[in-house]
Amino acid sequence: MTDWTGRLDSLLGELDAQLRGAASAVRRAFDAAPHELLLYRGYGNATVAWVHGRAVERRGVDPSSDSDSTLRNLLNTYRRVDSDSLGGARLALRVRGSMTPMVADNEGFFGGRVVAPAGNGADEWQSFEAELLLPTSPGGTPVTALGQFLVPPPGARFGVISDIDDTVIQSQVSNFLQAARTVVLGNARTRLPFPGVAGFYRALRDGSTGEERNPVFYVSSSPWNIYDVITEFMELQGIPLGPVLLRDWDVTFGALAARRHFEHKTAAIRDILGMYPALSFILIGDTTQHDPEIYSQVVRDFPGRIRAIYIRDVTRTADRTARVQALAAEVLAARSSLVLAEDTLGAARHAVEQGWIRAESLADVQEEKRADTGQSAEKVATPDGGETGTGKAPTVIE
Repeated sequence: MTDWTGRLDSLLGELDAQLRGAASAVRRAFDAAPHELLLYRGYGNATVAWVHGRAVERRGVDPSSDSDSTLRNLLNTYRRVDSDSLGGARLALRVRGSMTPMVADNEGFFGGRVVAPAGNGADEWQSFEAELLLPTSPGGTPVTALGQFLVPPPGARFGVISDIDDTVIQSQVSNFLQAARTVVLGNARTRLPFPGVAGFYRALRDGSTGEERNPVFYVSSSPWNIYDVITEFMELQGIPLGPVLLRDWDVTFGALAARRHFEHKTAAIRDILGMYPALSFILIGDTTQHDPEIYSQVVRDFPGRIRAIYIRDVTRTADRTARVQALAAEVLAARSSLVLAEDTLGAARHAVEQGWIRAESLADVQEEKRADTGQSAEKVATPDGGETGTGKAPTVIE
């Protein structure tokens, strides 16, 4: 981005923040709608928790149902995007009995690393509470919410960090219009997984013993506005729960720039690895955006910490494949490996060969893939089988 576009980006962001802040103040003065705290799954260890959320006017968005119409989905999308933030809201966060005051930013987002007393190491998911102090709700009704953060158990052997769009969920982010239609007019029940992904992620979570409870983190450049859609989708599909780290989208000139995507995902992954210095990780992504580039940088920054990178080859163009294979050589030099696979089953077979998941779990992955592709009655089939592989074995550079 050139200097003048960067300055324009900054000015637009500042103007947008001032206008939205003023509009929010006017709405709060005349609107009796109650406030709402949206808490997102965080993560932590024995002494520190990374927790976050957002303070907004109540949106009126309910969980999806099979009977939801396209019009209802569109209305819910509008409510998510047009949610009125409580910029500058004052809150109190309580983690393991310790209270931390916080102030939301101009978009209502709050959170960060919170020092907390040692908790119960046996609890994988631990609770935190947020209370809205200012602004007060009409009638003085307290506004509180209960959230969760993940603490990997002692038996965990490694962690998993996964992209979401076109890695877990079929999003077609390379086709902007198709991706926008999917998000705007769909819901958690109309979004589709890549065949077998739930079985593969469960196998990684279970590990080679079946009882490891390896933590799974999801990092994406999708907006926080659709957090509830993504988490509901994962629960419906049986994909292991984990912290979902998204980002704020603004109206500035560079909001969708590749640089923002790269910086957001890289920073989020570095924070996770920094929280768990004794844990190695497996990274999972795809070829549609910049996952191979981001992950290879992470491998260089954290040598010896990344067991492998799994990349789903969804573009399958000669230029992109050649670029990913060139990056794989850099990954290999940093004492890791990159696996370029067309489907989930190929990645799962490699994980079995490495001793990271049980051989028996391949049957679960295969059965999940059959259900996702309509070969059994357990799920609604994905269009065209979800992925059209050539049957080519994964390319493994290690």
